[in-house]
Amino acid sequence: MTHIDPVGALRAMLMIRTFEDTLARRKEHGFQLLSSGEEAVAVGLASALGAGDQLLTGGRSIGPALARGVAPERVMAELLGKSGGMNQGRAGRGHMSDPEVGFFGAHAVVGGNISIAAGVAMARQLDGDGGIVVILFGDGACGAGALHETMNMAAQWKLPILFVCNNNQLSVSTTRDAALAVANLSDLGATFGMWTRTIDGLDVQGVAAAARDAVRYVRDGLGPAFLECKSIRLRSHSTTARETRSRAELAELQTHCPIRRHADALQADGMLDDAQLEQMRQDAATEIAQAMAYAEASPYPAAQEVLRHVV
Repeated sequence: MTHIDPVGALRAMLMIRTFEDTLARRKEHGFQLLSSGEEAVAVGLASALGAGDQLLTGGRSIGPALARGVAPERVMAELLGKSGGMNQGRAGRGHMSDPEVGFFGAHAVVGGNISIAAGVAMARQLDGDGGIVVILFGDGACGAGALHETMNMAAQWKLPILFVCNNNQLSVSTTRDAALAVANLSDLGATFGMWTRTIDGLDVQGVAAAARDAVRYVRDGLGPAFLECKSIRLRSHSTTARETRSRAELAELQTHCPIRRHADALQADGMLDDAQLEQMRQDAATEIAQAMAYAEASPYPAAQEVLRHVV
């Protein structure tokens, strides 16, 4: 994989943040899990994947889907239950998918997609097509039995799968340290002899570099790998959940925003000025306004669609 374009990475992160902010401002936006503060993980990880690879996620799927290349207007329409969505409005955030662009799909159940990802990886291994599978999940899934069972099988069979934990350090309102005993969540992968690494998930270029290393290891047939990305969550657990952290805590977290951090670094390196940054923000706002307009104009599915694909 080529190195990530630093300016392009900022543009992608701004697009994701603008998309989610725009969705959240809509009065009827549905039950959404947003990823503000986690954009560097999605963008850095996606930069390391090839066209033939597949990404699966948990329910916090909007950022990863956009980073992987799913069209913003199709994601917006899907989230609003419209027929213009990539799944014609029947999947929503919790189960949306677009395998043609390498986004195999999301799963609303915590840890629900982990064993499915192993199945996709086994199919890849049997086909011998050189593609790998990445499963992205949160720290809340690290206590799920399905993760440990799947890692054991993946290690035994050397499946071409990369486990990526986006550790935002909160499972709803339970802190990571209160829920899991291991020092680093990547230690869970080490138990099964995997290549493992724990990194700063707020550094998009660092995520991209580590993801490239992990992807190369898996693609070379050396077995599965486990990458832990330590990030933050700047919003409450969901758009309907009460925020349990204090204003002071949230204000302190804002100082670690990965978008602000990356923009500051680009400006310090002379790769970006204030006018260019403002233009990027305006471009993102225009793109997402168009995506929302597309979704609003898209009709709801016809009633008879409810039984389509039902056997």
